[in-house]
Amino acid sequence: MSTKNNSNEFEQSLSELEQLVESMETGELSLEDSLNAFEKGVKLTRDCQTKLNAAEQKVELLMEKQGELVSQPFEPET
Repeated sequence: MSTKNNSNEFEQSLSELEQLVESMETGELSLEDSLNAFEKGVKLTRDCQTKLNAAEQKVELLMEKQGELVSQPFEPET
């Protein structure tokens, strides 16, 4: 799958998640609809987090060593 498709999927999931939150915040959903929206929101959140983790693993830092740029794998702070 291409990076552009991953980016589009992430943006679409994030947008859908924002819409779910907005609809839940209005308080106009029934209890059942709220629970379904919450469940879907949890799934979307997990999908977004998975995509972000995959993107993070692809990031490389450029370091200068002896006047030349070399790439180094990204290591997140723990």
